[in-house]
Amino acid sequence: MTKALILGGTGWLSSRIARRLLDEGAAVTCLARGTRPVPPGATLVVGDRTGADPYAALDGEWDLVVDVSSSALQVARAVDELGDRAARWTFVSSVSVYADDETVGADESAPRHPSSPAEDADYGAQKAAAEDAVAALGDRALIVRPGLIVGEGDPSDRFGYWAAAFARAGERPVLVPPLAGRTAQIVDVDDLAAYVASSRAVGAVNAVGDSIPLADMLEIVRGAAGHTGGVREASEEWLRARSVEYWMGVRSLPLWLPADMTGFMTRRNERFLATGGALSPLDATAARVVADELVRGVDRPRRAGLSRAEEADLLAELE
Repeated sequence: MTKALILGGTGWLSSRIARRLLDEGAAVTCLARGTRPVPPGATLVVGDRTGADPYAALDGEWDLVVDVSSSALQVARAVDELGDRAARWTFVSSVSVYADDETVGADESAPRHPSSPAEDADYGAQKAAAEDAVAALGDRALIVRPGLIVGEGDPSDRFGYWAAAFARAGERPVLVPPLAGRTAQIVDVDDLAAYVASSRAVGAVNAVGDSIPLADMLEIVRGAAGHTGGVREASEEWLRARSVEYWMGVRSLPLWLPADMTGFMTRRNERFLATGGALSPLDATAARVVADELVRGVDRPRRAGLSRAEEADLLAELE
């Protein structure tokens, strides 16, 4: 029986990884603070990775250790204290480690941001430093670089915003950003969890879906929501003049990127597909997210997107 240790196991992605391993018959231990439950069947070991001795209660060795932390210092410490007890180590990094966001179709060899373990360093720099710590394990290490992760329960609200916006609009139009030349690239959270749980690849892998025009992605979500009201496209200058943000956050249009970021959502995924990665049909993923947003509430407070009132005001002004 495979023995797996998840450093976490209670968050949105890490709990799915734990559940996938359990479904495959693994014995799963989750090291977490204990503020949220672990998946049924997993063993919780309470430990705070910001504390003095977070791994003191862990015994034995593991066939697989999985870490999803964004703290380079936490990752390096885990490798230092537990690395000799793991046959394989998988770290979930991010395509945000890449320094070049302009080159279309870049693969895993693209240059990264300079790494920095400082707690106040940028997300990409910390992930790069964490990768360096894990890479020291050599052929026991897999570094997974997902792009935008989507699915039910997504706490970032980015992809889900569009499901909610189209679902709540009915026959009214939905405000969209400039679409020409923009692309979208996602990975279903369950596809990512399955890959992390089962892949025996070594080195870095872009865990991303196929890159498609943003207009096509929004049309897929629109179809899943049954929206009939069409879209109203606004220019970059018009939106920025009205303090509408790119990509994420309040008063934003998620998935929208500056025109010069032509490479951010066009990463190559051949290695992912060749090493066991699978991609759910986009319409199936969109349908699940729409259903989830309807349950969670299309007008709930969100971490990303426009409120219904904000969108209505902007549409009225755009007339």
